[in-house]
Amino acid sequence: MKKQTFLITGGTGFLGCHLARNLVNRGHRVKLLDLETLNEPDLWGQVENYVGDIRNKLLVDRLMQGVDVVIHAAAALPLAKPKEIIDTTVRGTKIVLEAAKKNHVKRVVYISSTAVYGVPEKHPILESDPRVGVGPYGNAKIEAEKICEKMRKQKMAVAIIRPKTFIGTGRLGVFQILFDWVRRGAKIPVIGDGSNRYQLMDVEDLANAVWLAASRPTRLANDTFNVGGKKFKTIEEDLNDFFKKVGSESRVLKTPAGLIKGTLAFFERLGLSPLYAWVYATADKDSFVSTEKIEKKLGWRAKYSNTDTLVRTFEWYQKHWKEYEHQTGITHRVAWKQGILKIARWILQ
Repeated sequence: MKKQTFLITGGTGFLGCHLARNLVNRGHRVKLLDLETLNEPDLWGQVENYVGDIRNKLLVDRLMQGVDVVIHAAAALPLAKPKEIIDTTVRGTKIVLEAAKKNHVKRVVYISSTAVYGVPEKHPILESDPRVGVGPYGNAKIEAEKICEKMRKQKMAVAIIRPKTFIGTGRLGVFQILFDWVRRGAKIPVIGDGSNRYQLMDVEDLANAVWLAASRPTRLANDTFNVGGKKFKTIEEDLNDFFKKVGSESRVLKTPAGLIKGTLAFFERLGLSPLYAWVYATADKDSFVSTEKIEKKLGWRAKYSNTDTLVRTFEWYQKHWKEYEHQTGITHRVAWKQGILKIARWILQ
């Protein structure tokens, strides 16, 4: 593939930086647009970093000039206020796609989420299964997908990627809570008995899926694709393998699902817990997608298992946790305030 110009929205976030590295290593020109400046020294001088909001039409239109492919990864994350989530994800997507169309961008890759499926009873989940959002985040992703589908009908090439929960080097957010507890050797409560299967994926596998959606022939890539890890066991088995490989004294603590979900919902309403509805609503249920479509159409293969990516991410965390100990926020790049969970951690150590 000849050298092309990519614009990544949400470009300085956890996923954005991994996407940027993937593209830079392939020899492409990369522009990043995000609310924050780039804080990754290895990318300084390798990419063009623009600070701004995707809802700024004039800025988005200007940056879109000369761009071959847009990877639209910007979104307000679940801990943001509902109005902000909807406005950023839905109106922001409309602005980005309209600017791409106006500037004759060859292709857009939209990063959606498997949150669009809600809490399904059938597994594995197929791309054709119903979209039922849970909360503002899931609903906003559904509406953004509808905008993408509308633009396809206007002859735009728009690939939609629906990733399972992805982690990797640099990922904190809700996983910082898990890693903090594991580092301390605390018992790890699971909602229910841990016998359900919950699929994760490594951010490097996701970056490769995005690359294929951006580079494969339009007749193949102009579609919607699930992506997720290929090798995963039950939550209890994956966690126990993880604890063993990192040498942690942590162990799984099984809990009554109904009681814990009700308690977490109560603390969420009071603003005392960072765990939002979709996290605890799906935690005791099977949650995995079929990746057969992207494997057949684009030739994608997942490299890492659940255990692999948990270990890889935790090993990075072990080296860097002191840098983030006192930094909190609502993105995947910083720790989330544990709130009432800190008390639970103290009890379970």
